[in-house]
Amino acid sequence: MSKNLHRHGSQLRHTISSFLFLFLYCREPGAEEKFKEISNAYEVLSDDEKRSIYDRYGEAGLKGAGMGTGDFSNPFDIFESLFDGLGGMGGMGMGGRGSRNRATEGEDQIYNLVLNFKEAVFGVEKEIEITRLESCNTCDGSGAKPGTKPTTCGTCGGQGQVVSSARTPLGVFQQVMTCSSCSGTGEISTPCNTCNGDGRVRKSKRISLKVPAGVDSGSRLRVRSEGNAGRRGGPPGDLFVMIEVLADPVLKRDDTNILYTCKVSYIDAILGTTLKVPTVDGMVDLRIPPGTQPNTTLVMGKKGVPLLNKRNMRGDQLVKVQVEIPKRLSTEERKLIEEIANLNKAKATSSSR
Repeated sequence: MSKNLHRHGSQLRHTISSFLFLFLYCREPGAEEKFKEISNAYEVLSDDEKRSIYDRYGEAGLKGAGMGTGDFSNPFDIFESLFDGLGGMGGMGMGGRGSRNRATEGEDQIYNLVLNFKEAVFGVEKEIEITRLESCNTCDGSGAKPGTKPTTCGTCGGQGQVVSSARTPLGVFQQVMTCSSCSGTGEISTPCNTCNGDGRVRKSKRISLKVPAGVDSGSRLRVRSEGNAGRRGGPPGDLFVMIEVLADPVLKRDDTNILYTCKVSYIDAILGTTLKVPTVDGMVDLRIPPGTQPNTTLVMGKKGVPLLNKRNMRGDQLVKVQVEIPKRLSTEERKLIEEIANLNKAKATSSSR
């Protein structure tokens, strides 16, 4: 569906406009909300930069790039659902994918990949095993038993499509649908024994996947042409890798920033000190300035997460300082603190004169 959308830009805009008018005119339930979803989806599809980011990383990629996505998860799914059952918009002059003897595009595949925290931050190369439909070697993808000849489908007369009509307030609306008897081929064949007439068989394959730095849970990677094989020599679908990132027990992620909380004694907070704190780059010295107040946040520049597609740009690590006040003091400690308190009182008295 996405490839069709890219190929028919101006015609798609005309088709969408006509369909939206009909959709809203007929006052379908939820028409207003659906219109908003369509508008947001079209905004992504009509913007080259947004479309490129969405193709590679999905909705999470748009958020990571600071682009709003509206109230939808997949713009291609929205248009697919609108025109479902119309033979790939064949009734609107764009040509159905199920025309007679026509190659059909393979389905997309989805693979769920789990990464640890640092793999997601810095990127990683993974070898994954997928199971997909590949062209049958016995029948060369035709689906017909070798040595047999196909016959014309009696349901569609060899056209691969059937037409139904529906009356609307704007007139008769014709709906072109793929023939269910021949699956749009226009022919009936003796099925191949290996693939049972599908023209494809399921096989496993190992592929090397490069995960870019900065991905997060919800990111989606697109690997072109690694989905199911198409029928009758059609192009294969794509592989979509859905990312899930395991949480780190110490470091927390907030977009491109990393959050960490450290504890210092009240003496170190008063006098200042240097601590070693964990970062994704390893242990790093952090200076606690004298007089640091409780819950102060210190910034460790460029110790955060790289931006997608911009590895030389990174977020920061934000360190929240918690000052520990002892509940019990030794006799000597209490005596020293009382002396400090008396000094502060004397200082306050002299300054008020």
